[in-house]
Amino acid sequence: MTRSLRRTRRIRRTARMGGAGAAALLALSACSSSSDPGADSDSAGGSSSSSAKVSGQVTVFAAASLKESFTTLGETFEKQHPGTEITFNFAGSDTLAASITSGAPADVFASASPKTMATVTDAGAAAGTPVTFVRNQLEIATLPGNPDRVSSLKDLTGSGLKVVLCDKTVPCGAAARKALDASGLELTPVSYEQDVKAALTKVELKEADAAVVYKTDVKAAGDKVTGVDFPESAKAVNDYPITLLKNAPNTEAAKAFIELVKSAEGQRVLTGAGFRTP
Repeated sequence: MTRSLRRTRRIRRTARMGGAGAAALLALSACSSSSDPGADSDSAGGSSSSSAKVSGQVTVFAAASLKESFTTLGETFEKQHPGTEITFNFAGSDTLAASITSGAPADVFASASPKTMATVTDAGAAAGTPVTFVRNQLEIATLPGNPDRVSSLKDLTGSGLKVVLCDKTVPCGAAARKALDASGLELTPVSYEQDVKAALTKVELKEADAAVVYKTDVKAAGDKVTGVDFPESAKAVNDYPITLLKNAPNTEAAKAFIELVKSAEGQRVLTGAGFRTP
């Protein structure tokens, strides 16, 4: 009876020790798990990094020829990042560059030529190195149906034809000058316009018979004009660089917009508008 009692007590004591050991093991395991920088920690860190939130207003200065495609990308950006707002300033690249170097607040600059971008980088107003994201080529825009039967750049030099060019300081004007020089032609336009949209508008309003603009602008105009290709345009293709600006008020959101422009989705929108990939 006494031996049986001792055996019973020993079993109970062993059970209590087993329970305590298991509890200690669980506690140790929990401590080890919470301090381990392994999978759980990495997963949380990766999730946090990939879902980094951007918010607030982003101001983008962009060449006039980017108006349609960047407006679409701006809407996409705002949907992807609730709480953001994209504000665009579309104008001639030289005008925008001058504004930036004069201190105008902006986050991103997208130029229609490396030369106008150099105005910004040389002034130390860019953050990092600008990246070419698309290219654009010239085309002749005529009145709907091309009633004057323009078929070449040379045809624009004919007497009685009212032709409009972009100003020589604007990328589309510099490209037109380059194409004319390549073909040995002289052309005196009825007016020089400060950006490509203004040149195109002259034809749309029938205030001019033709204008030398970009393919993207002819495409955006739809049936308001008729486009005419000319071989010399291949010698005057413009690269379009984009950059984050040094004093950007909203750096993180600006970087996110630039990434969208360079992404596959952004390139689909741009090439759909008539731009060429770099």
